[in-house]
Formats: sequence, structure tokens, C-alpha cells
Amino acid sequence: MTKEQDAIEHEDSYIKAYEDIKLLKKDVMRPVRMELEVMKPEIYLQHFNVTETIVCFGSARVREEKEARQKVKSAQEALEKNPSDKNLQHRLYEAEGLAKLTKYYEEARRFAKLVVKHAGDRFAVVTGGGPGLMEAANRGAFENGGRSIGMNITLPHEQRPNPYITKNLAFLFHYFAIRKLHLVMRSRAFVVFPGGFGTFDELFEILTLVKTGKKEDIPIVLVGKEFWNKVVNIPGLASYGVISPEEAESCAMVDTAEEAWDVIAKFYKIK
Repeated sequence: MTKEQDAIEHEDSYIKAYEDIKLLKKDVMRPVRMELEVMKPEIYLQHFNVTETIVCFGSARVREEKEARQKVKSAQEALEKNPSDKNLQHRLYEAEGLAKLTKYYEEARRFAKLVVKHAGDRFAVVTGGGPGLMEAANRGAFENGGRSIGMNITLPHEQRPNPYITKNLAFLFHYFAIRKLHLVMRSRAFVVFPGGFGTFDELFEILTLVKTGKKEDIPIVLVGKEFWNKVVNIPGLASYGVISPEEAESCAMVDTAEEAWDVIAKFYKIK
């Protein structure tokens, strides 16, 4: 082999297209990257025969009670040393708010346990794959022998997958749109625990898909009456006529894991 041949074989243009990471990262290749994000999870989900899922949404910030109380205590101690620090004031305000939601960690965990207990292997439990209430739902399924799926996404602040996901059923997405596609495709119910912007985005996305006929009618359950009645006024939308009275009843609102499962069991006639 000549020096010229050796040089040619090390040129970027000579790399096989499917092995050329620099090529795949170019803007012009975005459609290819999106197709890959569609296909890779599809191949794995088909391989593991995942055909029906129950999707659980909720805040990544809500922790178990012990950890939440510790964060409140830590924030209080820090603020006592610097009482005029606005950042520390905000930190305490947030920690105290999250401490009010700790009970939903156990509700999400127990709900997923009920899915496995009463539906067996029919439904896989799916979450966004991160910490908080997503972890709780994955944990409930995983600890009780059910299939537990996590669909994580790259974010500016790194979010690692929680440890309660079935082997080879943890996925990492770049595009929110493709992630939502996989969250919705096989879903047979959505159970939404308290959360912030991301949870609201996912809730209203599925409501829109159902109400426009892009997704078949399925149970949509909001867990936490106090929270949801305070932060979302769906009847108020109906009072202005921007949604119908029937659409205002699209979501079932409950307080417990058992009530959430009962809605789904009744819909699918599961004893």
C-alpha cells in the first residue's frame, strides 16, 4: 500500500456512512437521526413483546418523605445563617412545597404494584425514566416482577435513568417529539401525578390527541385532587366555552392509587 492510498483511507469521505458519527450529527442529517430514534426503541419493544402500556407522568423533583424533610431542614439551616439571601429563600420555599407532595411517591409506587398484581403481564408500566415520581412508578412495577420501561431524554441538567427499569428497556431520546410518539403509541391509560411544566405538557398533549381523534379514547387519570383543583381549572375552560362540558370531564380525578386503578379496571372490564 502506498502512502497516498493510506492517506485516502483515513479521509472523512472514506468512512462508511453508517459509521460516520460526524456525518450523522450534521444538520442535514436530522431526518435520519429522527428516524433512528423512532426505529431503535421500536425494535426493542417488539422484541420484548410490549404491546400495551400504562404511562405514568409526574414531577422528577418529588422525593420520598425522609429525603424531602432533610432538604427542608438543610434549607432552613442555610437561611438562618444568611436570612437576606434571596436564593436561599427560594430554595426553602421550593423545598417546603415539594415536602407537601411526598405522599405521591408512595401512591405512584403502589399504583404500579396494583397494575402488576391485577393485570399481570398485560400492561408494561412506562415513565419518563428519570427520578422522583417517575422512579416511584418504575419501582412499583420492577419490585413486583412487572415490566418497567423508562424513556429518558437529554436535558441541559443531566438526568440519569432511575435504577428500577427492566434490562434493555431503558431508552434515551434527543427529540421530545419522538419520545412522545413512543409514550403514546402503545398507551392504554395515562396516570398523571403532580408535576410541573413537563408534566403539564404531556398531559395536555395526550388530551389534545384524544380529543382530535389522533388517539383512541383511553382513561386519563389525575392523582391528587387538592393539587389538580388548585393548579388547573378545567371547569373554568368550559365556563368560557373554549371546551365543551363533555370535554371538561375527560379526566378522572382521584386521590389514591387504588382509585386510579379502579378507573382503568372499570374501563377495560378487569376484575
